[in-house]
Amino acid sequence: MRSHPAIALLSLLCLAAGLPAAAGPLGHLETEGLPSRLRDRGPGQPTSMFGTYVQAGQLLVYPFVEGYVDGDAEYKPEDFGYAGDVDYRGEYRALEGLLFVAYGFSDRFAVELEAAFIDARLDKATGDPSAQPARLRESGLGDVEGQLRWRWNREREGRPELFGYFETVFPTADAGSLIGTADWELKFGSGLVRGFAPGTFTLRAAVEYDAAEGVVELGEIAVEYLRRLSARARLYLGVEGTQDEWEMIPEFQWHPSPRIMLKANSAIGLTSKATDWAPELGVMFSF
Repeated sequence: MRSHPAIALLSLLCLAAGLPAAAGPLGHLETEGLPSRLRDRGPGQPTSMFGTYVQAGQLLVYPFVEGYVDGDAEYKPEDFGYAGDVDYRGEYRALEGLLFVAYGFSDRFAVELEAAFIDARLDKATGDPSAQPARLRESGLGDVEGQLRWRWNREREGRPELFGYFETVFPTADAGSLIGTADWELKFGSGLVRGFAPGTFTLRAAVEYDAAEGVVELGEIAVEYLRRLSARARLYLGVEGTQDEWEMIPEFQWHPSPRIMLKANSAIGLTSKATDWAPELGVMFSF
């Protein structure tokens, strides 16, 4: 198993710890003197975390856990090294511990890294005659990914904010593994953000390259809504997906203090190939 992505994550944490930190709290709490269109999100630029923005000189650290429950997960026995190229539906369960780190180098450029440790199992379908064991179970390093994010322009009266991002998912596992990523995955995406009286809306889309498949295809598409409910609470609602896998994600955010945010959400599968249920809970810290 490759370990260099985990070393890269630790290196970034050490680097960020030595950079000048922002004097203020989480960016979306600093709304005094800002236009009403920034009321929900503040002056920061978008990150890949739902409804979360980072400012120049700000370090965000987000440890969280996520579960996966899917009663009809699609798989082929050949995916795990067994003979059989027919699609079956098995039962998938997993629990994942993750660490997300983002740092704003300027008001236009930010970097992110995210690493996961996962314990997963897949029970094969009752009609699967292959030699695949009745239950596959693995634990260890999961997906490790990094992003470069940039803001093309700030939102102005009559013009939305435009942002872009480039994502790399590092290979962390051998082919046939139930966890991790076997080969490089690259993604380039872009999006628009616009604040209105009822809330803030974001549209984004991406194209993806999977080195294992050797193809470039349309990636994730999402529509997101963010609403500031009070000085301490915000509500997020998103619908995102790729091809025939779509899910809805409601999230509640609460700030017990200016530098701490509790995040609780749950992805709910809208199509049969999407994960049925994926709850997430974590605490984000601002330095």
